[in-house]
Amino acid sequence: MSIKRPFLTLQQAEQIAAEHPTPFHIYDEAGIRKTARALNAAFAWNRGFKEYFAVKATPNPVILKILREEGCGADCSSRTELMLAKAVGFCGHEIMYSSNETPESEFRQANGQGAIINLDDITLIDTLKDACGGGVPETVCCRYNPGGEFEIGNFIMDHPKDAKYGMTRPQLTEAFRILRDVGARRFGLHAFLASNTLTEQYYPVLAQILFETAVELKEETGVAVSFVNLSGGIGVDYRPEDAAENIAAIGEGVREAFERILVPAGLGDTALFAELGRYMLAPNGALVTRAIHEKHIYKEYIGVDACACDLMRPAMYGAYHHITVLGRENDPCDHVYDVVGGLCENNDKFAVDRALPKIRRGDLLYIHDTGAHGHSMGYNYNGKLRSAEILLLEDGSTQLIRRAETPEDYFATLDVTGYRFE
Repeated sequence: MSIKRPFLTLQQAEQIAAEHPTPFHIYDEAGIRKTARALNAAFAWNRGFKEYFAVKATPNPVILKILREEGCGADCSSRTELMLAKAVGFCGHEIMYSSNETPESEFRQANGQGAIINLDDITLIDTLKDACGGGVPETVCCRYNPGGEFEIGNFIMDHPKDAKYGMTRPQLTEAFRILRDVGARRFGLHAFLASNTLTEQYYPVLAQILFETAVELKEETGVAVSFVNLSGGIGVDYRPEDAAENIAAIGEGVREAFERILVPAGLGDTALFAELGRYMLAPNGALVTRAIHEKHIYKEYIGVDACACDLMRPAMYGAYHHITVLGRENDPCDHVYDVVGGLCENNDKFAVDRALPKIRRGDLLYIHDTGAHGHSMGYNYNGKLRSAEILLLEDGSTQLIRRAETPEDYFATLDVTGYRFE
């Protein structure tokens, strides 16, 4: 069991809130750098290893700049993410472009930026050729979906057969042959088979599948896979009872599979990539919100000034996020609450039947592990305005890295005349 400790004190939170009212998302620079360095150390045995941070998890240029300074690349999935990566300084093969249902214009932009293009489907080869003037880039990656159910031991992790992503095994061979014949010279292999896993076996098992597939593809097509992208999927300990992943052990497990499968096949120079978003950022971010209301009916409710528009994972997935009442970390959790926001939707709940210390109006609540897929999944339902993003710097000072939205932002895209919004 882990102890969920905030990286922010009550005093720090109140000082920030005096300048940037709640709710706000805050990120820990020291934690981000520590996580990146631990990941790179775990895979240092592979000379070509590179983490391509999943930009969709936390698309903020200041965060991306920190990660680039730590040697990370950027995994993009849209035109705007490509634009964001370029603005930060990522270029060429520092960018992985992994999309699906992709328009030709986005392939053209990704190729123009020199990104490694990760093809989700065999039919997209023609789209890529059209985008590139009839040819394809010398370096290209293909996404694999083995179908069926993905198991580790006797435990079913996920159901690839139900996923819209990736190519079948026969399509993979055909795609390699087609791409080889139209000019590709450096090939990559990618798969994502389970999300937020809490077992150190996931990456090694996935690696074994991809390594064995790489050996088969070499035999079938004569193409030596240059890099294997293990994608994301390494989870974080959202619940106190969850055990945090040991990234060093994960790296060692992948190394064993690498030396057992790829080295004897003459593929010992294969580079390894990752595209971790949640693992890199989730524990290094939090949503800070203030209790503004309490309600006593059939249950006990605490209303806060954040809502699902600030963090939709609990409403969308039923996801658990731990909550700390700042300043009462050591108080007994002897009250049971639903912690809710102000949306006109009954699933707008950050916690249901959660044991917490006594909460009073004005208290600051720290919602843990929101650094990935937190602010980035925000929206404006009910006219709610998205919150600010703040960076806690290594020296203890703070930096506003995205201001809170205003009503003017909300109305800015309306193409109307004759209306006044006051």
